[in-house]
Amino acid sequence: MAVKGSAEKRQRQNEVRRIRNKRAKSQVRTAIRKFKETVETKDKELAAQDLGKVIKLIDTSAGKGLYHRNTAARKKSRLSAMLNGME
Repeated sequence: MAVKGSAEKRQRQNEVRRIRNKRAKSQVRTAIRKFKETVETKDKELAAQDLGKVIKLIDTSAGKGLYHRNTAARKKSRLSAMLNGME
Protein backbone atom coordinates (compact mmCIF):
# COMPACT_ATOMS: atom_id res chain seq x y z
CA MET A 1 0.00 0.00 0.00
CA ALA A 2 1.05 3.53 -0.70
CA VAL A 3 2.03 5.68 2.25
CA LYS A 4 2.14 9.19 0.80
CA GLY A 5 -0.78 10.95 -0.79
CA SER A 6 1.01 11.40 -4.09
CA ALA A 7 1.74 7.65 -4.24
CA GLU A 8 -1.91 6.88 -3.52
CA LYS A 9 -2.99 9.18 -6.34
CA ARG A 10 -0.50 7.58 -8.70
CA GLN A 11 -1.86 4.17 -7.73
CA ARG A 12 -5.42 5.28 -8.51
CA GLN A 13 -4.36 6.74 -11.85
CA ASN A 14 -2.52 3.56 -12.81
CA GLU A 15 -5.57 1.44 -12.00
CA VAL A 16 -7.85 3.62 -14.15
CA ARG A 17 -5.37 3.47 -17.03
CA ARG A 18 -4.93 -0.29 -16.66
CA ILE A 19 -8.68 -0.83 -16.95
CA ARG A 20 -8.93 1.53 -19.94
CA ASN A 21 -6.05 -0.21 -21.72
CA LYS A 22 -7.51 -3.63 -20.98
CA ARG A 23 -10.84 -2.61 -22.50
CA ALA A 24 -9.18 -1.20 -25.63
CA LYS A 25 -7.00 -4.28 -26.17
CA SER A 26 -10.02 -6.50 -25.71
CA GLN A 27 -11.89 -4.56 -28.40
CA VAL A 28 -8.99 -5.05 -30.80
CA ARG A 29 -8.76 -8.77 -30.07
CA THR A 30 -12.53 -9.19 -30.50
CA ALA A 31 -12.46 -7.36 -33.84
CA ILE A 32 -9.55 -9.52 -35.02
CA ARG A 33 -11.41 -12.68 -34.00
CA LYS A 34 -14.53 -11.57 -35.91
CA PHE A 35 -12.39 -10.77 -38.96
CA LYS A 36 -10.81 -14.23 -38.86
CA GLU A 37 -14.24 -15.84 -38.60
CA THR A 38 -15.37 -13.85 -41.63
CA VAL A 39 -12.27 -14.97 -43.55
CA GLU A 40 -13.16 -18.59 -42.78
CA THR A 41 -16.62 -18.08 -44.33
CA LYS A 42 -14.84 -16.94 -47.52
CA ASP A 43 -16.95 -13.77 -47.86
CA LYS A 44 -14.34 -11.39 -49.24
CA GLU A 45 -16.50 -8.23 -49.25
CA LEU A 46 -17.54 -8.62 -45.63
CA ALA A 47 -13.97 -9.52 -44.66
CA ALA A 48 -12.71 -6.34 -46.33
CA GLN A 49 -15.19 -4.29 -44.32
CA ASP A 50 -14.17 -6.02 -41.11
CA LEU A 51 -10.50 -5.45 -41.93
CA GLY A 52 -11.15 -1.72 -42.24
CA LYS A 53 -12.69 -1.67 -38.77
CA VAL A 54 -9.81 -3.68 -37.31
CA ILE A 55 -7.19 -1.44 -38.88
CA LYS A 56 -8.92 1.65 -37.52
CA LEU A 57 -8.98 0.16 -34.01
CA ILE A 58 -5.31 -0.86 -34.22
CA ASP A 59 -4.25 2.57 -35.50
CA THR A 60 -6.21 4.34 -32.77
CA SER A 61 -4.69 2.10 -30.11
CA ALA A 62 -1.18 2.59 -31.49
CA GLY A 63 -1.70 6.36 -31.54
CA LYS A 64 -2.57 6.27 -27.85
CA GLY A 65 0.52 4.23 -27.04
CA LEU A 66 -1.28 0.96 -26.39
CA TYR A 67 0.74 -0.80 -29.11
CA HIS A 68 4.19 0.02 -30.41
CA ARG A 69 3.99 1.31 -33.98
CA ASN A 70 5.90 -1.68 -35.34
CA THR A 71 3.61 -4.09 -33.51
CA ALA A 72 0.58 -2.32 -34.98
CA ALA A 73 2.12 -2.45 -38.46
CA ARG A 74 2.88 -6.15 -38.09
CA LYS A 75 -0.67 -6.95 -37.00
CA LYS A 76 -2.16 -4.98 -39.90
CA SER A 77 0.21 -6.60 -42.37
CA ARG A 78 -0.63 -10.12 -41.28
CA LEU A 79 -4.36 -9.45 -41.36
CA SER A 80 -4.08 -7.89 -44.82
CA ALA A 81 -2.17 -10.93 -46.01
CA MET A 82 -5.00 -13.13 -44.75
CA LEU A 83 -7.49 -11.10 -46.77
CA ASN A 84 -5.32 -11.17 -49.89
CA GLY A 85 -4.80 -14.90 -49.52
CA MET A 86 -8.51 -15.59 -49.76
CA GLU A 87 -9.72 -17.41 -52.86
